[in-house]
Amino acid sequence: MTLAAVDRYDAGRVGDVGGRAVVLGGSVAGLCAARALADGFDEVVVVERDPLPDAPTARDGAPQTSHPHALLTAGQAVLEDFFVGFGEDLVRAGGLVVDTTRNFLEYQRGGFVAPATERTPTYCATRPLFEHVVRRHLREREAVRLLSPCRFVDYRTDDAGRAVTGVTVRDGDGPTESLAADLVVDATGRASRTPEWLDDAGYDAPPTDRVEIDLQYSSVRIDRPPGDRRVVSVPPDPPRTRGAALIPVEDDRWEVILAEMGADGGPTDRAGVIAFAEDLPVDLVGDLLSTRPWVGDGVARYPFPASVRRRYERLDRFPEGLVVTGDAMASFNPVYGQGMSVAALDALVLHHALADDGLDRLGPRFFDRVAPVLDTPWQLAVGADRGFAATDAAASPAERLFERYFDRLLRRAHEDSVVAAAYEEVVGLEQPPTALLRPGVLARVLLPVGGDAERTGPPRTASLASDRGPPLADDDGAVERDRPERPT
Repeated sequence: MTLAAVDRYDAGRVGDVGGRAVVLGGSVAGLCAARALADGFDEVVVVERDPLPDAPTARDGAPQTSHPHALLTAGQAVLEDFFVGFGEDLVRAGGLVVDTTRNFLEYQRGGFVAPATERTPTYCATRPLFEHVVRRHLREREAVRLLSPCRFVDYRTDDAGRAVTGVTVRDGDGPTESLAADLVVDATGRASRTPEWLDDAGYDAPPTDRVEIDLQYSSVRIDRPPGDRRVVSVPPDPPRTRGAALIPVEDDRWEVILAEMGADGGPTDRAGVIAFAEDLPVDLVGDLLSTRPWVGDGVARYPFPASVRRRYERLDRFPEGLVVTGDAMASFNPVYGQGMSVAALDALVLHHALADDGLDRLGPRFFDRVAPVLDTPWQLAVGADRGFAATDAAASPAERLFERYFDRLLRRAHEDSVVAAAYEEVVGLEQPPTALLRPGVLARVLLPVGGDAERTGPPRTASLASDRGPPLADDDGAVERDRPERPT
């Protein structure tokens, strides 16, 4: 299930649900959950352990925010619905609107994916700027209170232990205090303590799928000519374990990420970064790293050992008054840029679950409804990672057959813009992978129908000058015209 299968956000559907909701975690998942809850609760309190800055700066407790992040089409559509004017505010704060039809260079299976035929406006910015704009919108809502720095200590329950009734928190270095709540949402990320708490409280911890990938990634920022808005993606492709991505962001910069599967460690200095980039199958990333000025000499590094999915939908018992969302429920290989968009989709599902039946069995109902939404990014990420030696996920016969078909589809997408467009809708979480099996796509992949793209470029060379047409202007008028539309 993807964006096309989830009803659009409708604030009018949610009535009065409760007095207070507490959201644990102030990253994108927590902020989006808070926005969904603000329609039905008198007060929504977001508890975040880090000081929440007034400026778009990375938080010390979330080192991954220093690395490039992508906002997929599905995530853009949900954020635009949740936060009216989100795109305009992002651009006014320095973010960009990029037409990825003309400015996205994606290297897959030995060639560049053909450009689509329709404009595809995409928001590009640093993760801190995305969060900053969302926080600013939330702070404008009277019902929402951001409590930071404040640490979650424990859940509170009723005497029978059947319902979560609030949380115990510690505000800064002060004493602990209790916050009563009709609903608590765990958006604390991969380090969520809810599975252990459930076990200690007499419940079963959720079954967990874990796919070892031993990913190491290193990121740098380089100077970008203002008119150059190219987005470049060269993901790892078995047996090649190395990949890279380059995203234009605010302040005339590119964020560059270098990723390696099954690695002991990534490059740590300038020489190592350039040597890594020169080992890629295309020259573009290495050329830009060698010729453009760097913004500082520091190299940010981050390990990601495994993709993890906690199967809360399989539990027979779950306490009332508690929901788990975001990376606390499913955390994917970050190379594929799904995290923020999946978090937004989670919140959209939470919105509809609240609208339908309020707080009654909200956790189990939400988990059942969100599981199909998570199936698509999980299938895409795990399917792509399965070819690496570091993974431990065995494929079923049906999965192996689909992966063979998907490999052929990617190669056909080098020259066929119709196939390329279908592929982009799936990776953008607009459509499910089954959309790639529609008769029109199936025929173009399996039959010798030929291609229609003008050129894909030689494998190792791509001009340093953008060849996908002029960049979009980022004035207010262009933003209004180019706002991503929700698929119908």
